[in-house]
Amino acid sequence: MRYQVVLFDLDGTLLDTLDDLHAAVNFVLEKYRLPIRTRDEVRAFIGNGIVKLMERSVGAGMRSMVNLDDVVTDFKAYYGAHCQEKTKPYDGVMELLANLKKAGVKVGVVSNKAHFATAQLCEYYFGDLVDVAIGENEEGGVRKKPAPDSVFAAIEAVGAVDPSHVVYVGDSEVDIQTAMNAGVDCISVCWGMKDREFLVENGASVLIDTVEALADVL
Repeated sequence: MRYQVVLFDLDGTLLDTLDDLHAAVNFVLEKYRLPIRTRDEVRAFIGNGIVKLMERSVGAGMRSMVNLDDVVTDFKAYYGAHCQEKTKPYDGVMELLANLKKAGVKVGVVSNKAHFATAQLCEYYFGDLVDVAIGENEEGGVRKKPAPDSVFAAIEAVGAVDPSHVVYVGDSEVDIQTAMNAGVDCISVCWGMKDREFLVENGASVLIDTVEALADVL
């Protein structure tokens, strides 16, 4: 294996979470009698954590009608109870993670999804195939992506290694920026929340279209 540590984004990279996120967003919007969002709209809103997701979903024109803190709290409660209904690993992901483990590669998940949901989903779907899972936890002093804090925390958790032996795999411009800020290699996947053209426009240098091709690169 080329790398000693492989860090993955979660939503749109390892797990197809869009349907559950879309359902949770619209549940909360309906509760506050706000216009619901399409699946593609929610897809475009994902990547910067729950607060930004709900801020974008509510929309600038409706912000005065709600308390954003309440909206976020309601989202967390609903999503926490329903985040495993339609979510599933992308085809080939389980085999990829198993092969990385067999090769002695340390695997981490670094996400802007709330830490409770990141930990819950990684435990449920991946078990011991993932060595460390770190979600958004700014209250705990770890800045969310694209700050490099969570990448550094994951590397420390699995055993400090030279950054040249670490790669970050993600599906968004936030992931590209995160890898750059952390000084590690980046691989952008094209099956997630952002398409190939968008990723290229935002600085992607290594783009992968399938999980099988990702396995070959790693």
